[in-house]
Amino acid sequence: MADPLPTVLVPGLNCSARLYAAQIPVLWRFGPVQVANHTDADTMAQIARQILSNAPPLFALVGLSMGGYIALEIMRQAPQRVGKLALLDTSARPDTPEQSAKRDNFISMAEAGRFAEVTETLWPVLVDPSRQKDVTLKGEIVRMADDVGPEAFVRQQRAIKSRADSRPLLKEIQCPALVLVGANDQLTPPELADEMAAGIAGADLVKVPDCGHMSTMEKPEIANRALAALMQKG
Repeated sequence: MADPLPTVLVPGLNCSARLYAAQIPVLWRFGPVQVANHTDADTMAQIARQILSNAPPLFALVGLSMGGYIALEIMRQAPQRVGKLALLDTSARPDTPEQSAKRDNFISMAEAGRFAEVTETLWPVLVDPSRQKDVTLKGEIVRMADDVGPEAFVRQQRAIKSRADSRPLLKEIQCPALVLVGANDQLTPPELADEMAAGIAGADLVKVPDCGHMSTMEKPEIANRALAALMQKG
């Protein structure tokens, strides 16, 4: 067993602590676990500062999707405080104009009282085709959206739209790192994981078969094994 190290879990867009329900017991064996609040600010820099203000002095950092964008901003602000890093189903790239336009549309939906339609619209690209009819999984994802709510969702989308290009940062990351992606992730495809893993010296790359964007929920056993292996690294 490695020396105890607290873990900070950062959820994705429109996600809550439920995203990591299967991971918390596994990571708890290595030290205290907290789920960061990423709902109160509308810039990546401010979200990262808020998380850092509530985080332990040294911690393992795990982020999925938007959580990965935030994790990279934390690495930009305070790399000395991160002992291990896991980037799950995410990207180091900034938004494309097309992605930003889609975010504007979702913001408009939320502000027009149509927030419930957001998950319904995203569902086909959130999970692997084999899980499209999984009502239990869909129900959990809908509950996460309810946890976040429309106002926080709008703030999150604005933060994501304005995020920095983190590709130049990758070569500066020196802690043990894991990059994990669903093999069928449509939102942050595997080639983006390849790019991050190639940019971070010594990073482990895990591609999860038969899995979409929500790897911690779709394939929790594989995600758990990969995270435990990271935590056991010296």
